[in-house]
Amino acid sequence: MPTAPAAFFLLQLSLWDLIQAASPVAKAVMVILLILSVFSWAVIFSKWSLFGRARRSSRQFLRAFRKAGALDAAAIASQQYPISPLVVVFDFGYSEVDRQVKTVGTLKNKLSLERSLQLGMSEQLAKLERNMNLLATTATVSPFIGLFGTVWGIIEAFQGLGQSGSASLRAVAPGISEALITTALGLAAAIPSAIFYNLFGNDIKEFGTRMEDFALEFLNLAERTFGG
Repeated sequence: MPTAPAAFFLLQLSLWDLIQAASPVAKAVMVILLILSVFSWAVIFSKWSLFGRARRSSRQFLRAFRKAGALDAAAIASQQYPISPLVVVFDFGYSEVDRQVKTVGTLKNKLSLERSLQLGMSEQLAKLERNMNLLATTATVSPFIGLFGTVWGIIEAFQGLGQSGSASLRAVAPGISEALITTALGLAAAIPSAIFYNLFGNDIKEFGTRMEDFALEFLNLAERTFGG
């Protein structure tokens, strides 16, 4: 009788043999699910890293902005935190303030400044939301792709049962195994995508709120500095 490690090794070989023996349709389903899973995990790791760095950089820039006390000093400080979404909002606002001051000597058109800040926020939100649709698609579509593989495997199990003429495990095992494997792959791709889509969605909302609050701080500083 094989030891536990040997039995586990044989089970691995048996599973791999079942995958190799799967029908072309089942293999296609497995490949699609694996591709979706790989791409979704790539997006997850990328977003996790980006949001973490952006959050730290935003906190540091916000402290520097509040200590600066003037837009020119804040502009110099902003160059140290290019990853922060707040810096992009600042750059949009600072460019508009600089244009107005050079033209009329003061901050005269507040509405134009507010629009510039809004454009900066919209650009950053679009950047933060990039590739989020892949997570949403994977979370939504993967279970149905896995379900298709499940149905296909059950059909093959019944075909094997009909061809053998007896209700034996050998007849239905290939089809049932395909059904279970594709179901598991579909869930394995969908569940992490759904979880991180919701988590990252909350992070993006948080960034949006922080950018809105920062825009108000920028307006206050601009009005104090240039007598708007």
